[in-house]
Amino acid sequence: MKNRGLSSYSSREQGLELSCKLAREQLSKITDIQEQCRKSGARYISDGQIAVDYLNQPYCIALPDVEISLEDGEVEVPVKEKILILHYFIMAKGRPASGALITYKQLPGGISYFAAFSQRAIAPLVRHFGKSPELLLEAAANLGGREADYGDTAVTINAFARVPMTFVLWRGDEDLAPNGNILFDANVPDYLPTEDVAVVSETITWKLVKAIPFT
Repeated sequence: MKNRGLSSYSSREQGLELSCKLAREQLSKITDIQEQCRKSGARYISDGQIAVDYLNQPYCIALPDVEISLEDGEVEVPVKEKILILHYFIMAKGRPASGALITYKQLPGGISYFAAFSQRAIAPLVRHFGKSPELLLEAAANLGGREADYGDTAVTINAFARVPMTFVLWRGDEDLAPNGNILFDANVPDYLPTEDVAVVSETITWKLVKAIPFT
């Protein structure tokens, strides 16, 4: 049993490393890096440096080796985050936000993965904030969250410059349990694959939970 667990972990790690390698190769094929910076909202810095904001922190992509690091730190960036940053930069189409919000079910292939998405990203949000939705605003501050006019409480957080995500809560009452949802601009498929949207949503939810102020 223990060996199977180690094997599964190793397989996941290998899969992530392969995904990262493929994304690096895709980036190396982009001929107009400055144009891709414009499309993604990234900043082109001289000497082959690209700055991409992810969850309110600047990350640096160094070319031509496609090394990724926190711009203001020496902490190793996890492979999963490297993949997200690379996918976003590579996929970016440059379209402005449509202003129309959709649910995860409305993303390409989203309906088949919605149950898992809800369990991993929405359920913890409701469980930790449903009875005190006002805490969501305070918890979202470090992620650059801004109040949005949905539900009883909502915040919009830019995962990336062109990927706003809106976390919505309904307090509930004696007859209805608290509820929640995560909404995306309709153009999000122009910037991230559906699987990555789920990963980022879950990441943000748990960052919010960990930021709950305790008194």
